Amino acid sequence: MQPHRLVTDHDLSPLDLAIAPNGNIVVSREHPFGAGDAVTSVREYDTRDGHLVRVFAPNKKVEFRNPRGLRFANSRVLYCVARDEVVGFDFTSGECLVAIVRLPRLNGQALVLFP
Repeated sequence: MQPHRLVTDHDLSPLDLAIAPNGNIVVSREHPFGAGDAVTSVREYDTRDGHLVRVFAPNKKVEFRNPRGLRFANSRVLYCVARDEVVGFDFTSGECLVAIVRLPRLNGQALVLFP
């Protein structure tokens, strides 16, 4: 069996990975990793050929520093744990919603949602 590279993207730098309701791969990204001025985003890749589908970027309502854990609450909302907050994205439109949770010094790797 030969290894197969699913995604070819020099900007990938994944910190966490989740499978979206549509089957695509979603990753949180911070580049350069650990830098104070790092560019942060969540990126979606098509699983058929690995191409970048879209980039979820923060808006001015959130800080979105050090993004890590990714979770889908349902097929419409994607949550990402970042330093000091949990940020929500509308998965359908790609729009950054708001900081769902603000907690100083929050820097989690995971997020669990309870009904």
